[in-house]
Amino acid sequence: MTIRLSIAALAAGTALMLAAGAARAQTEFKFTLDWVFQGPTSAFLVADEKGYYKAENLKVTVDKGQGSAGALQRIAGGAYEMGFADINALVEFNVKNPDKAIKSVMMMYDAPPFSVFTLKKNNITKPKDLEGKTLGAPVFDASFGLFPAFAAKTGIDRAKVAIKNMDPPLREAMLIRGEVDFITGHYFSSFLDLKARGVAEGDIVAMRYADFGMDFYGNCIIAHPKFTAEKPEQVKGFLRAVAKATRDVVADPAGAVKVVKSRDPLIDEKVELERLMLAIRTNIVTDHVKANGMGAIDPARLERAAQQVAQARNLASAPKAADLFDDRFLPAKADRMIAR
Repeated sequence: MTIRLSIAALAAGTALMLAAGAARAQTEFKFTLDWVFQGPTSAFLVADEKGYYKAENLKVTVDKGQGSAGALQRIAGGAYEMGFADINALVEFNVKNPDKAIKSVMMMYDAPPFSVFTLKKNNITKPKDLEGKTLGAPVFDASFGLFPAFAAKTGIDRAKVAIKNMDPPLREAMLIRGEVDFITGHYFSSFLDLKARGVAEGDIVAMRYADFGMDFYGNCIIAHPKFTAEKPEQVKGFLRAVAKATRDVVADPAGAVKVVKSRDPLIDEKVELERLMLAIRTNIVTDHVKANGMGAIDPARLERAAQQVAQARNLASAPKAADLFDDRFLPAKADRMIAR
């Protein structure tokens, strides 16, 4: 009898240990950025550094990217489960690839960073002055992709604008050398890159699309539909971790940049801190986010933007908000509020 009880107790104990181990098992997946490690994307690294992913039983590999289009391709192809990309690029992708459609699950940039830049010496002071000039940009640049919408909004005749594409590292250099008259780029990137190359702040002329009535959203977190269907709780846990990390980043930007530096020792902390502060002020913590919390969207606003994207890119249709954004995985509103 004693032997039987011991065996039964051992079996029960083993079962409990196995159950506990299963409960603690981490879900591993890959997350792709749209670009390199920088201040504005520090929340994804801070969440790892502070153990927020681990607390949600997640093990997340965060990799650099090569543009929003590349991030979408990585996820659509199944190499990555989740990622960070411009929602306007998502509009075009979903229209052109209905069988591989992807949805956003959290908005990160409530206001977009899309901009046009030139130098004071070029005597360009308003959008109409861009006619007869040469635009330089990487072909996959998000601001370049939406330039047709900016042109339509501001009355620019696109036929009067020459285009010169180049690799990203050459963009600002070609503007400085006079090989192009203006460039497109993210406000918190090209502005600082020009300064880093010796251009005085007062000599930089920036036209942010948002300042000309283009009410777009910016970058968001996207997820493969198979992953959201099979791992809904893990998606929710990831978004909770990112929301918590975003609050930390806003509260301590310098600390967030140090985390980025630990991943990429070659970054300039001073530049990345300034880049992050610009992004927080102009893209992340908007008046809407202060009042309503981060992460959610206004469906009507998103659909207006989708219609502008469809017109600018000559798409066959404009997706509805429900085809682009899935709010089922968002943390509670209280957990998305950011004090600033």
